[in-house]
Amino acid sequence: MSTDARTRMSSIARAIGAAAVCMMAPGGAALGQDDPLDRLDDRLTFGAWNDNLRARLSGTLDLEGYYLRQPAPGLIFSEGNEVFNPRLSLFLDAQVGTHVYAFVESRADNGFDPGEPGPPVRLDEYVLRFTPWDDGRFNLQIGKFATVVGNWSLRHGSWDNPFVTAPLAYENLTGVWDTTAARETSEELAWAGLRPAPTYGGEYLQEYHDVPIIWGPSYASGAAVFGEIGKVDYAFELKNTSLSSRPETWAPTETQWQHPTLSGRVGFLAGEMWNFGFSASAGTYLQPMAAPTLAPGKGFDQYLEVVMGQDVAFAWHHLQIWAEIYEARFEIPEVGNARTQTYYVEAKYKFTPQLFGALRWNQQLFSSLPTATGTARWGRNVERVDVGTGYRLTPHVEVKLQYSLEHQDANLQNWGDMLALQFTARF
Repeated sequence: MSTDARTRMSSIARAIGAAAVCMMAPGGAALGQDDPLDRLDDRLTFGAWNDNLRARLSGTLDLEGYYLRQPAPGLIFSEGNEVFNPRLSLFLDAQVGTHVYAFVESRADNGFDPGEPGPPVRLDEYVLRFTPWDDGRFNLQIGKFATVVGNWSLRHGSWDNPFVTAPLAYENLTGVWDTTAARETSEELAWAGLRPAPTYGGEYLQEYHDVPIIWGPSYASGAAVFGEIGKVDYAFELKNTSLSSRPETWAPTETQWQHPTLSGRVGFLAGEMWNFGFSASAGTYLQPMAAPTLAPGKGFDQYLEVVMGQDVAFAWHHLQIWAEIYEARFEIPEVGNARTQTYYVEAKYKFTPQLFGALRWNQQLFSSLPTATGTARWGRNVERVDVGTGYRLTPHVEVKLQYSLEHQDANLQNWGDMLALQFTARF
């Protein structure tokens, strides 16, 4: 790390440390003691109509700093080595009687993902939920919300995620584009950076528009039904776009709802310590703008992303373990099925009520596609280890540190690493 880089990263760390001190003042409240955020919490809870209407406003302030080696990993969009990413999230929960619930999340930041230009203020989630029975067997909700697939989306928020970043399955960009349909294998390999870029009329298509298997929590719009029956829980959703779709396509006004995606998960609670789940999803990964590039006689329903997943969660005393494995294929007419498998195993251990450590192993493997001279793998196999630690200064303030080391199958610079520091205050 250069002297300038160390200086900039130290400046970020000092800014985050200063914010932590300010959030704890006055009085330097310790864990479990009353602090100003406790009192603010009480003032942001409302009731009316004999408490038949209950509402609560809450939020988180996240200050993140990254030092990374180029090319930037995952969903961090930066050409430099340092990224500072502040984020303010506000949540409104409202309950009307016992059967109607509403939720809204708004965010102010520099873009949904670090370094990505985007609207500075957005409504990331909004949900209206109807629960006809009190036992939780059935719920219906509509709006814009995180996917029901897998188990990471349930803990993707900064306060619940023991790491700063997401697992590899939710952020590693593949060689598939969503704005253009590949016309031949050499083009797909070029998008993955494995072949020279082909030319058509002396001009290459456009800038890279790669997508992962699942784009973060995937806040696409639609409807879902979910519930619990005994030890079995289920959730099914119909949304306007696929799991791999980028944030700007998630709004209900995007993609025209012509080719929705169906996803679901069925889980089984095996005692108090174990939870197993099985997920599936199918829908087109292309945006409507890709229509002119479809193969002759082919429609969007033949360019599908099909995902199958299994997940497990384990909890025992101070130890928590989560794991997910996904098998995905991107169907590309006249090219073939681009298949990939990815998994991670993640563990969190609480050493004290304030201090915890976390370790995560990730891997993604790519299949081969037919070429004029045989076959070729359509992506670089990647392995990554994430090591993290966090300390809760008060019930409302937390600091996390993460180091990631990544290896890709490549001819040049096949190792990369990243250091991330995150300060979170919730109210």
